[in-house]
Amino acid sequence: MLPRMKTMNPSALFVPRKAARRLPVLCGLLLALAPLPAQQEEVRRDVPYVPTPSDVVETMLKLGEVKKGDILYDLGCGDGRIVVMAAQKFGARGTGVDIDPERIKEAEENARQAGVSDRVHFILKNLFEADFHDATVVTLYLLPDVNLKLRPKLLKDLKVGVRIVSHQFDMGEWKPDKEIKADWRTLYLWTVTEKAKAEFGDK
Repeated sequence: MLPRMKTMNPSALFVPRKAARRLPVLCGLLLALAPLPAQQEEVRRDVPYVPTPSDVVETMLKLGEVKKGDILYDLGCGDGRIVVMAAQKFGARGTGVDIDPERIKEAEENARQAGVSDRVHFILKNLFEADFHDATVVTLYLLPDVNLKLRPKLLKDLKVGVRIVSHQFDMGEWKPDKEIKADWRTLYLWTVTEKAKAEFGDK
């Protein structure tokens, strides 16, 4: 004998009229919250997280002539290793900017373990919206198209004399002052000048 099936009240299939009126509002609130995660996913796809080896980090900092008194910004800082080494080995102060909250947590923990939390901090932000006007050194490990998109902001926001060091990727027509090899990797150095601002600041 088949078990007796439980019957369902037809009214249970319908949402009460008052609740139905609230659904569009709820959906709107959920959609309003969607852009930030979507933006984070877009940036993660555009710039995948690939850690820079410690020896290459040190070479980048030496190329940028980082020293005590410098204010370094690492745009797309990942786990904070460039900022942490700049403070720990070179005596600089540093700020890391990244859009991934997990990377920011790792960076803060790495700074704590290295004993430099008082000289560095990390910001959860889209690097195109970051304020780095007080930098004396900027480090990058992004992608060619992202470097080019970022170039006008760098030249607009940074003061003359600021050094920019990029791991692996250049700045298109803005030629570097120096280009060196670190194993198979290429590192580039630029210094912000009035000429560069005039020539590439709007491109």
